Amino acid sequence: MREGPTPHPDPAPDPAPAPASGPDPVPASGPAPAPDPSPAPAPDPGPDSEPAPASGPDPAPAPVSAPAPAPGPASGCPVGGGAVGGGPEPALFSWEFASDPYPAYAWLREHAPVHRTRLPSGVEAWLVTRYPDARQALADQRLSKNPAHHAEPGKTGIPGERSAGLMTHLLNIDPPDHTRLRRLVAKAFTPRRVAAFAPRVRELTDRLIDGFAERGSADLIHEFAFPLPIYAICDMLGVPAEDQDDFRDWAGMMIRHGGGPRGGVARSVKKIRGYLAELIHRKREELRRDDGGGDDLISGLIRASDHGDHLTEAEAVAMCFVLLFAGFETTVNLIGNGAHALLRHPEQRARLQSSLAAGETGLLETGIEELLRYDGPVELATWRYATADLVIGGQPIPAGDPVLVVLAAADRDPERFAAPDVLDLGRQDNQHLGYGHGIHYCLGAPLARLEGRTALERLLTRLPDLRLGADPDELRWRGGLIMRGLRTLPVEFTPSAPPHHG
Repeated sequence: MREGPTPHPDPAPDPAPAPASGPDPVPASGPAPAPDPSPAPAPDPGPDSEPAPASGPDPAPAPVSAPAPAPGPASGCPVGGGAVGGGPEPALFSWEFASDPYPAYAWLREHAPVHRTRLPSGVEAWLVTRYPDARQALADQRLSKNPAHHAEPGKTGIPGERSAGLMTHLLNIDPPDHTRLRRLVAKAFTPRRVAAFAPRVRELTDRLIDGFAERGSADLIHEFAFPLPIYAICDMLGVPAEDQDDFRDWAGMMIRHGGGPRGGVARSVKKIRGYLAELIHRKREELRRDDGGGDDLISGLIRASDHGDHLTEAEAVAMCFVLLFAGFETTVNLIGNGAHALLRHPEQRARLQSSLAAGETGLLETGIEELLRYDGPVELATWRYATADLVIGGQPIPAGDPVLVVLAAADRDPERFAAPDVLDLGRQDNQHLGYGHGIHYCLGAPLARLEGRTALERLLTRLPDLRLGADPDELRWRGGLIMRGLRTLPVEFTPSAPPHHG
């Protein structure tokens, strides 16, 4: 496979609250999340960049109280943080909640499993928290992905996608268009094709570790979890090597600006949209000249379109845009959250290292699934909208209302998982919802799993005494609505020379 850009250890733009992601092939952002309390990164150069706020912590947002829910048997959290049965209603979307949302989700599962709340953007939506209700909602075709079913579609989804003409992607459409477009790209993520990509993923992984192995310390988010999936998905899409660092910068800008005005994200979306449209045009011309062309995903989409599968130019650009982040943001958080969980559970980490040292892969396979369940990369599934009056978990949902399935809550439902708050890398009965369920099941899940397995195996093998480089209470979690991930993950270890450097 052709050589990509040499990964380098300089930090990517700061992944502040994520604007996009979800278990459909990518992350689709929710409303503008609360501002991040950590010091802002330096502003990106260039006329389109947003100036960073003054250094220093921003005030934490006020906890969001839920409005009075629509009548129904399973709702019931009163306005303003009252009590329902088992104590006071938990505050949602505060910084304390972002750091550890699981106690609040446990309360909702027990007392208000289908709960109407007001999000930080002002949009009101239903949160579905129990496993059986979540699984039902993810597969219910009366819950549309099309924002046109919501009264204020501009307040949901990825900021800027509407103005940039990027609405016709898998996160925003229903069958039959969804079926047609998904079929076109499904072949890129088959187990066979992903397995063939494994050597490239391992090469990228080792080169990134080489960049900090001799130093004895690193930030695993900026120097490892962030660049690895960016370079991998760029290779798969067919982004030229000389352009891949631009993609890394644009992706970082999207994530960084996710906690501020939606315009900051929208400008990055516009840049990516313009680049992809130009790249698709160039590749189409190359295919016409060469009578064959490359084996990358963009070339494959063009060939399919030119042979009668009716992929419009707008659909092709939107598809490539969403696939870029399908192969990116969820994997950043899978690697970051997974490494964090292992560092906080030394007995499980030692168990996995022993298994790897013995040449076994079984525990690594089940371990990735457990890390996806225990503290997965996607906290809430992407937006759905009721197209008719329906009932979820005994709760009537009026037509037009948005529904957000809380994957993080469903995957710790004690009615479905034994000891759900315990990390057990060998867990066998583990049909988690970390990558969704139904026709919108994450298209990029095989690639994300490959990258997650490779990243953790190489880290634990090459840096066997890896340890946290900060007090756990000092770690900051991003405040986005859909995704769950750390802003930074400082680690320390015994320095070692890269093997191929002698």
